[in-house]
Amino acid sequence: MNLLVTGGAGFIGSHVMERLLADGHTVVCIDDFDDFYSPEIKRRNLSEVQPNGGFRLVEGDIRDDRALEKCFSFGRVDGVIHLAARAGVRPSLAQPELYYDVNVMGTLRLLEKMRRHEVSRMLFASSSSVYGEKSKIPFTEADNVNNPVSPYAASKRAGELLCHTYHHLYRFDIFCLRFFTVYGPRQRPDMAIHKFATKIMKDEPITVYGDGTSRRDYTFIEDIIQGITKSLGALEGFEIVNLGESRTVTLNSLIGLMEKVTGKKAKVHHEPRQSGDVEVTCADIRKAKDLLGYEPRWPIENGLNRFVAWLESGRKLD
Repeated sequence: MNLLVTGGAGFIGSHVMERLLADGHTVVCIDDFDDFYSPEIKRRNLSEVQPNGGFRLVEGDIRDDRALEKCFSFGRVDGVIHLAARAGVRPSLAQPELYYDVNVMGTLRLLEKMRRHEVSRMLFASSSSVYGEKSKIPFTEADNVNNPVSPYAASKRAGELLCHTYHHLYRFDIFCLRFFTVYGPRQRPDMAIHKFATKIMKDEPITVYGDGTSRRDYTFIEDIIQGITKSLGALEGFEIVNLGESRTVTLNSLIGLMEKVTGKKAKVHHEPRQSGDVEVTCADIRKAKDLLGYEPRWPIENGLNRFVAWLESGRKLD
């Protein structure tokens, strides 16, 4: 297949494209290399795929019609993996208009471009943040998600609704994949695991917001890639699917695991819990197992070992 991957130079996107190319697909990537974090990191993420003859890169914004049009100029596009987004809960509180514009209007422009080019298959990267502050654990796809607690979460839910609209009106086949706290090599430097591990290894203090009892369902990148590739094979109709590890880990426990892996003691500085954060995320993955044959294989202990080994290898930029 010839697949278009938006946001392909990012953490998840670069891993997705490596797998697609290894599986014999051709890939067109669009990425604007914005300055949310160092563009040079994103360019390095592409080092494994750029020599591949089946790879094409479009440097541009998904909100730009000319850039999107170019993505469809390399031949028939068989499907789209839509990962491009302005990411992060806390930054979205400071720039809500930007998050809406990129995540909602960008998605709408992409769906319209697909319609005009008669491309009707998409995987949409959603987020566990759409569940908001819930007391019922684990989170299931049938849960009410009408109470997001950050602009980022609201923008991702809006993207899901747009996807459903295009399925209803134009019979698009779309799966909205709700990712749960993805980590691993190339993780964004603003994410907790990356920040904490780097600072612990440098004997620098880390900042914990709240008392450290908040819990997350941490999902290793290889399990997410498994879910994405299996979704490509099963893509029919409209579905919302959780992709997680289905086990929660407290922030305090995560820090303890990092101390064990790095062999260093963390210096912890506490600050009040921040607006937009939630106490817990936990995926019910029964639907992913039944529909996709998804089976996470990376418990947090193994994933952290792999991630810290990547950091120590020097394959990241400071």
